Amino acid sequence: MGLRLLLIGAVLFIIELYAFQAVKTLIKLRWMLISYQIISLLLFVFILYSFTQFDRSVGQTQQTMFTMGLLLVVYIPKIVMTVVLLGEDVFRLAAGSINYFIDNNSNNDFLPSRRKFVSQVGLGLAAVPFLSLIYGIFEGRYNYKVIKQAIHFPDLPDAFDGFTITQISDVHSGSFDNPDKINYAIDLVNAQNSDMILFTGDIVNTHAKEMHPWIDTFNRIKKHEFGKYSVLGNHDYGEYVTWSTQIDKEENFDAIKNLYGQIGFTLLLNEHTFIEKGNDKIALVGVENWGKNFKQAGDLKKAAQNLTKQDFKILMSHDPSHWDEVIQHDEKHFHLTLSGHTHGMQFGIEIPGYFKWSLAQYVYKQWAGLYENLGRYVYVNRGFGFHAYPGRVGIMPEITVIQLIKGKKLA
Repeated sequence: MGLRLLLIGAVLFIIELYAFQAVKTLIKLRWMLISYQIISLLLFVFILYSFTQFDRSVGQTQQTMFTMGLLLVVYIPKIVMTVVLLGEDVFRLAAGSINYFIDNNSNNDFLPSRRKFVSQVGLGLAAVPFLSLIYGIFEGRYNYKVIKQAIHFPDLPDAFDGFTITQISDVHSGSFDNPDKINYAIDLVNAQNSDMILFTGDIVNTHAKEMHPWIDTFNRIKKHEFGKYSVLGNHDYGEYVTWSTQIDKEENFDAIKNLYGQIGFTLLLNEHTFIEKGNDKIALVGVENWGKNFKQAGDLKKAAQNLTKQDFKILMSHDPSHWDEVIQHDEKHFHLTLSGHTHGMQFGIEIPGYFKWSLAQYVYKQWAGLYENLGRYVYVNRGFGFHAYPGRVGIMPEITVIQLIKGKKLA
C-alpha cells in the first residue's frame, strides 16, 4: 500500500510540475502564482491523505466518492496540460538537438523557450474536462433520460406484439443523496405505463443498509400488469470489502436478496418463469451475476432447464460480457438479453442515432444500447445510479422502454 501511494504521489507531482509551467507562462503576478501553488499543495495532500483513510471493511462512502470526484476534477485537466506541454518539450528537444549539430557555434540556449501560445492551448483544452466534470457532479448524475427502443422478432408470439418492458439497472442506492431527484426518476418510471418492469441488478454498492432510506421511494414504482422481476448484479454479493467473518458476509447477502422483495420485485436466481398473455406465453429467464473477470455465479443451463430453442425467451443477466462470451452462442437461442453493469463508464460522448464513444468500449464490446448477432439481441442499460465518480458526463442515467414487435425490421 505504501509503495503504491508513493508511486501515485510521484506521478501526481510530475503532473503538478507541468501544470505549473503552463500557468506560469500566462500568469506573471507573484502572489497569484504563490496562491496557485498553495492551493495545489493543499489539494494534493488532502487527496493523498483521504486515500490512506480508505477502509476496506466499509467500502465506498460519500467521503470516498467526494475524494474521487475531487481527484478527477483537479487532475484530469492537469493531465491534459501535461500532455500538451510534454508534446512541446519533445519538439523543443528535437529543435535544440538539430540546432546544436547544425550550428555548433550558436550562442542560443539548447532548448528554445516555452511558447505562450502552447500553454494557452493546454489551458483551453484543460477547461473542457474541468467544466464537464463539474457539470457531471452537480447536474449530470441525476439527469435521467428515458430511452425507447423497438426490437423486431419474426417469431414473437402474436399476443406479445407491442408488449412494452421498462428496464432499470445499477441503482447503487448507497451513492444517492437527493430524495427529490430520485422521486422524480421514479415518477418517470411510472409514467411509461409499461406492461412489465425488469431490474437488472446492483441495488447497492456493498451493504444492504444502503437501501434502507430508499425502500419507501422505490415502493412507489407501481404494479405492472405482467409483473416486476429482478436479478442480482456483481455489487450485490459484497465482494469488494473485507468482512469480519464469513457469516457477516452471508447475512448481508441474504439481506440484499430480501431488498428486492421489499420493493416489490420477484428475484430470479438461476431460474425462469412464464409470462402469459392471451393464449401465448414467453419465458423470462434470470441468472445470477456472470461476468468476465467478475463473479460467475450465473448458471444459464439451470436457469433455462426444460426450455427449448422454439420458446421465445427474454434473459436478464447483469453483465453484458456474459452475452458476448456465452449467451449469444447458446444453442437454445435467447432472443433478447437485458444487461447493465458498464454505466458507460459514466463519461463519454453521445449523439443519439449517430455517434457514441466512451472508455467503456475498450473494455466491453457491448457497453451501451442495442447490439445484435444472428437474431439474438442484447440491450445494455447505462445505469440508474452512479458509483466511484459521483457524476455523469455525456452518458446519462437511463430508464429504458423496450417494445417488442412481431415481424422483420424494415430496412
